[in-house]
Amino acid sequence: MTDSATAARRPGEQVLAALGLGAPVPSPADASPHAFPGGGRWRTEIPSCEGPEALAVVLKESSRLDVPIHRISQGSGVWMLTDAEITEMVEATGERDIELCLFTGPRGTWDIGGSVRTDSRGAGLRARGHDAVAGCVEDAVRAAELDVKCLLVADEGVLWTLHRARTAGIIPADTTLKVSALIGPVNPASYSVFEHLGADSVNVPSDLTLDHLTEIRRVSAAPMDMYIEAPDDLGGYVRMYEVAELIRRGAPLYLKFGLSKAPGIYPYGTHLRDLTLDTARERVRRGRLALDLLARHGADGDMAPLGSRLPGPLHRFPTDVTPLNDEKNED
Repeated sequence: MTDSATAARRPGEQVLAALGLGAPVPSPADASPHAFPGGGRWRTEIPSCEGPEALAVVLKESSRLDVPIHRISQGSGVWMLTDAEITEMVEATGERDIELCLFTGPRGTWDIGGSVRTDSRGAGLRARGHDAVAGCVEDAVRAAELDVKCLLVADEGVLWTLHRARTAGIIPADTTLKVSALIGPVNPASYSVFEHLGADSVNVPSDLTLDHLTEIRRVSAAPMDMYIEAPDDLGGYVRMYEVAELIRRGAPLYLKFGLSKAPGIYPYGTHLRDLTLDTARERVRRGRLALDLLARHGADGDMAPLGSRLPGPLHRFPTDVTPLNDEKNED
């Protein structure tokens, strides 16, 4: 843990201490010992950026409000974008040295299976059957050919398949694989399994407690993604005042600036244009609010360098795939 993380001030600390209501001193034992490669304990992400027009709004607002961005992600899927749209997004993010992450393939909630519409959600967002996995792979290969460097997945089998494809040289070795919040792990054992299956960053549900984050960090250094403000379909949690402590416990951590009290926009189309652009703009503003809180609490000095995207060394299950270049698989 860095000095600036140690010195971070908690909300209302001085006033409450003066009134005899001070909180216990944070224990160094519950702080994450991990950081991103190249330095820094947190990065930023703007999610739900559903095409070139929304991306342009995000980039304009981030410049206006001085919100640094490491990653921009999209939720509708590769298949909802034309090649020209993907290329435009790749070029625009490339000019700013921002990682672009696109969602892969079919998911259960858009499939014909009735179980996903029951109260239990059945198979949820996972890929149902061989054809759904094949669709995700098709999206991944197409996106990689268009120079997309980060793929977003919502199924363990798809994650393992794409990791094996990466190991074999079918998609570029520097492609990063991000686990969606829609299947996010809720305990350290499952978090570690995702890391071993090939995840380079893992989105956890935003209702995990601070102790849960510490438990995860005792078994895994894989970067964690977390909505500081979650969409309503993921709970609508707003945890801005906890940002400094979330970083202290969960680093290396992507701060995701979602938006509660906003209608869903997946899968995106022009019929949702105004809503999508308005919410894209507001997500950046929410990011500015969270970063302002970090600054006021003296915890804004550990941001990873802009342009950094790789996760560092991680633990993987052995694969049974021989790379196309015949080099020995070091996983």
